[in-house]
Amino acid sequence: MSNSADSPGTESTPPRSRRFRPVRVLTAGVFALAGLIFFTSFDTAKGTNIRTDTSLLKLSDLVQERSHKNGTLDESNATLRHDIETLAERDDGRSEAEDKKLAGLEESAGTQKLTGRALTVTLNDAPPNATAKLPGYPEPQPDYLVIHQQDLQAVVNALWEGGAKGIKVMDQRLISTSAVRCVGNTLILQGRVYSPPYKITAVGDPEKLNKAMSASKAIQNYMVYVNVYGLGWKVTQDGTVTLPGYSGTVDLHYAEPVG
Repeated sequence: MSNSADSPGTESTPPRSRRFRPVRVLTAGVFALAGLIFFTSFDTAKGTNIRTDTSLLKLSDLVQERSHKNGTLDESNATLRHDIETLAERDDGRSEAEDKKLAGLEESAGTQKLTGRALTVTLNDAPPNATAKLPGYPEPQPDYLVIHQQDLQAVVNALWEGGAKGIKVMDQRLISTSAVRCVGNTLILQGRVYSPPYKITAVGDPEKLNKAMSASKAIQNYMVYVNVYGLGWKVTQDGTVTLPGYSGTVDLHYAEPVG
């Protein structure tokens, strides 16, 4: 049996030289970087909780604040417009025929109140825990359970197709330049923000309006999601209602070529 390296009477084996180990250096670097991140977060927050600090204005809060401001400005604009029209009517120098023509143009433009028989269509998101109600359909994706821009547009377009004389979405009258847009699960209409349920009211012949919606391919597709996943759909006959006149700006905004 051979002798041990440290057995008496033999020369001890010299200690092995320490080798450079990259793993140790990398570990030290990770801890140093983590410390720098913690210090930066603390310095940025100044002792507050970054996630819950109420002094940090959320984007959603800013949108809601701007929406409320736009609504207030619309009301102020409507009041001023009414005052101007009242003053102009005192002595406008127009003939009776010209006044009648102007009234017709204002009605077509949607800037005056409109009274007549109406119906209201209400669209709403499905319950978040919805499942497929009919066999042969897949379980819903989150995208299946919310109202989309094309759903609102399909209803509005069908109502126009059915001869609607005027349409109100939520509390705003639509005009020729109105655009129905959705961002996420919120509706943005003429500078204001709305959440579901969405209500669309149209003045016209209810029978023709219903017939036009039934004939719409886009609404037929939407009804599949109503029956399978529980998206909200409700049509009510309102009798005689009065739609408000459009009170926002009628100026057109368009792009211009650069120099």
